[in-house]
Amino acid sequence: MPAEITVASYNIHKGVGRDRRRDLGRTAAVIAEIGADILALQEVDTRFGTRKGLLDLDALQRDLDLVAVPLDQTGPAHGWHGNLLLVRKALVQQVHKLILPGFEPRGAMVTDLQINGQALRVVNTHLGLLPSSRSAQARAIVAALAQLPERPLLLMGDLNEWARDSAMFRTLSSRVSILTPPPSFPARFPLLRYDRIFSCDRGRLLDLAPHDSALARSASDHLPMRARLQLLG
Repeated sequence: MPAEITVASYNIHKGVGRDRRRDLGRTAAVIAEIGADILALQEVDTRFGTRKGLLDLDALQRDLDLVAVPLDQTGPAHGWHGNLLLVRKALVQQVHKLILPGFEPRGAMVTDLQINGQALRVVNTHLGLLPSSRSAQARAIVAALAQLPERPLLLMGDLNEWARDSAMFRTLSSRVSILTPPPSFPARFPLLRYDRIFSCDRGRLLDLAPHDSALARSASDHLPMRARLQLLG
């Protein structure tokens, strides 16, 4: 049986919970609950000004053995357009930072790594609010992937899309299988399927579902999405 990797995507809403308080200790506690080996985070930086990173990355590494994928950039931001990838016991080989088209500034991280002795490419992104922007952003991601050598692919993030037949999903389906998870937004009473995890046909996702706990429902407006990934070679 292929080795399993726990993967997850979580929009932390800049650490602001349902009570409108920023409590990054609470955010870190949810990350601990998730227990992911690969965790794609969105909204990890402040929105304006210096876009300062919000998480205590040293504590996450010390307490949870989760290491932030380096982005080779200056300034106080942790992420790339708010996107950050945390990994446990993985060798990071290369990171590509994509600037995505659209009405709002958006980006994607494309990270090549080795985990459990297996190659994997992880895309972490937070797509735009407008359908036209999301469609253009999906095309940009697919075009960027086409320029890279093939390897197993995992795409995760807050895609801001709920309609299964959208142009964005039709574009992404050329690279990954479009699975429909339970809803994860808003966290208190989830109705919309914004948070997604997709794999190519060289991987299998098992038990795809939101991580639903009392703490997760209070820490952000999104529930984390979690799955077990089997890489098939």
